Amino acid sequence: MTPTPPPLPDIILDPIVRLALAEDLGRAGDLTTDATIAPETQLKVVIAARQQGVIAGLDAAAYALKLIDPAVNLTIEKPDGSVLGKGDVVARLEGSARSILIAERTMLNFLGRLSAVATMTRTFADKIAHTNATIVCTRKTTPGHRALEKRAVRCGGGTAHRYGLDDAVLIKDNHIAACGSVSTALERAKAYAGHLRMIEVEVDSLDQLKEALPHGPHAVLLDNMNPDMLREAVAIAGGKVVLEASGGVNLDTVAAIAETGVDFISVGALTHSAPNLDLGMDVV
Repeated sequence: MTPTPPPLPDIILDPIVRLALAEDLGRAGDLTTDATIAPETQLKVVIAARQQGVIAGLDAAAYALKLIDPAVNLTIEKPDGSVLGKGDVVARLEGSARSILIAERTMLNFLGRLSAVATMTRTFADKIAHTNATIVCTRKTTPGHRALEKRAVRCGGGTAHRYGLDDAVLIKDNHIAACGSVSTALERAKAYAGHLRMIEVEVDSLDQLKEALPHGPHAVLLDNMNPDMLREAVAIAGGKVVLEASGGVNLDTVAAIAETGVDFISVGALTHSAPNLDLGMDVV
């Protein structure tokens, strides 16, 4: 299980959270709150879980509240990465009723979405806890929210694949097809990348794996291989390269994949298919 990461820096959170608040407030602000709540009204509320899960996104939620009104007091009861039971209080807010009501939906949207990612990640991670494999996410993220979602994966006990096209070389099947062969693609990548850039190559057959190994990639992605093929790939690699399994991974198959001896298992569903975690804000 990977350690829970620290909150994202404000410089990363700021444009994402400002966009979410601006989308909600539109051109005229919160008409309902302005019309019904006196400026001096104070409120105490809790954010609580309405179902079991793993909390994530408190950094984004807290930043949304800070942008609306830094004077509202926020006390976190369950930090990111905590396992929640139904009814557990995640956080308490006390301060201006207007500010809390304006921030409410944006805070809950971040928490529900990112906790969903963390919860699904923890479910996958628990399935393979008896092995040495690690669950990783992919670039199949919500546009503009990648930093948030990849952090949520880490809150759930997984880790991140590439954050973008610029932080590692990953030679995929279409790169290989355009280059003509695995060998040519790896030769070009090694000549270009420099000594600090990781190079991973995707293969979909054991013959491609054998072709790749003499070129010394840092990692090999074994695409859509069944457990028997994966076990053979592990034997062929002999511990000389990091192996990652990908494709067709779900909760029914992930344990068998992990038991083959691969090092990492990438799961796109963590960020593209996680169902929202139900959290609510209630007056106390």
